[in-house]
Amino acid sequence: MTDDLDLDELAADLADFAPQDKKGGPSLREERIIAGFEEIQRFVETHGRAPAHGESNDIFERLYAVRLDRLRGLEECRSLLAPLDTHGLLAGATMPVPEPVESIDDDELLAELEGMGAPDITELRHVRTAADKRAAEEIANRTPCKDFDQFKPLFVQVKKDLDAGIRQTRRFQTMAEIKQGEFFIVGGQIAYVAESGKEFVTEYDRRDSRLRVIYDNGTESDVLLRSLQRALHRDEAGRRITDPTAGPLFSGESEDGDLASGTIYVLRTKSNDPSFAQHRDVLHKIGVTGGDVAKRIANANLDPTFLLADVEVAATYRLSNINRTKLENLIHRIFDPARLEIQIKDRFGNPVIPREWFLVPLFVVDEAVDRIKDGTITNYAYDPKKARLVLR
Repeated sequence: MTDDLDLDELAADLADFAPQDKKGGPSLREERIIAGFEEIQRFVETHGRAPAHGESNDIFERLYAVRLDRLRGLEECRSLLAPLDTHGLLAGATMPVPEPVESIDDDELLAELEGMGAPDITELRHVRTAADKRAAEEIANRTPCKDFDQFKPLFVQVKKDLDAGIRQTRRFQTMAEIKQGEFFIVGGQIAYVAESGKEFVTEYDRRDSRLRVIYDNGTESDVLLRSLQRALHRDEAGRRITDPTAGPLFSGESEDGDLASGTIYVLRTKSNDPSFAQHRDVLHKIGVTGGDVAKRIANANLDPTFLLADVEVAATYRLSNINRTKLENLIHRIFDPARLEIQIKDRFGNPVIPREWFLVPLFVVDEAVDRIKDGTITNYAYDPKKARLVLR
């Protein structure tokens, strides 16, 4: 295998299958050489420069650059094309190639061109550069993540956040979005950038860095930042997962069945059941309603979600321009570690699992609401052992 794509040798290999040359005119091989040179000239007229090597350039320019190098190196070609060389390309004096010749092997380029069936190189579509291919290979080259237990809770939480609308997915845009601690969807998997190495400059004067990326299927890969960037751009389903934020809760936009204002209510049970009564001071039902709280609790003693007992209002917080559903999901997610796990039977003997009761002191709920208002709640989690909000 040669280091560079030899168009002349390729044409020679096909010569046996070509129709006979017309007498008195250029041979089929000479016609191919002239046609190839004319394509290079059209490139020069369009771009004002000779085609250059470099994997950052598209496949057409790279192929033109290789072709020009071969034409310059063959005396037969120089003699044939000299009368047509209006730009001085064969001498390389007026249109110097800015970068050194790169090594492009036959298999790589032929694989990119294979099966396209185009009579003209410029009719090719959707061909991948060598850099794109290497990026895909890096993403696909994964190994088992030995410390996945450390990252598994992060993926569990992200999926909950997506289901609750606390996080959203957005079409990937720029390299600047790829940072340590960010989540993406690539190749059908949720990917977490766990580590970002020191930035360096490539031979083409481009910034890059090495990343440790963990995937939700328990694998990981050691990839370049630009490789992940290319993979996200080429993946039709590639997405960036947004950070959790309280912003959308106060968007001022209503959804079906939602209002632009509402009330967070905190209720305390009056049940005499010992399993509830002994925790009365810290056992609270937390919810969000767009209606009147008093009406909401009017028949609490008949409702299993209220533990079939009357309740008292411990606190209410009036908010405007909120998305009630998302707000309630956010509050329940924060206090999920302290959720009361219990099953009771309704008046008809059917089992019911109340989901809005939490073993949380009222002062912690106060703090949580304040942090929801100022948008800092996403930096905190509830620690049931310490009975307070702690930084994540």
